[in-house]
Amino acid sequence: MAEKEIGKVVGYFAKIGVAAITISEGELKIGDTIHIKGHTTDFEQTVESMQIEMNSVEVVKPGDDVGIKVADRVREHDSVYLVTED
Repeated sequence: MAEKEIGKVVGYFAKIGVAAITISEGELKIGDTIHIKGHTTDFEQTVESMQIEMNSVEVVKPGDDVGIKVADRVREHDSVYLVTED
């Protein structure tokens, strides 16, 4: 499995389990697998829902700020990697 950094966590909303992520490069789609890694964070998950300003989206690209429902707690500055089958 290959990983490519596509963005950074810029915030986390604990009550709803959502990470605010800024996409810096590449493209992220519903169904993709991401790996979130930081000082104390390290887990993989499949992207099941994404929202930009409370509107559901299927694909995000560089420059987008997106909210993604996450399985575990994340922290600001954690790196977000796209996991590929390479």
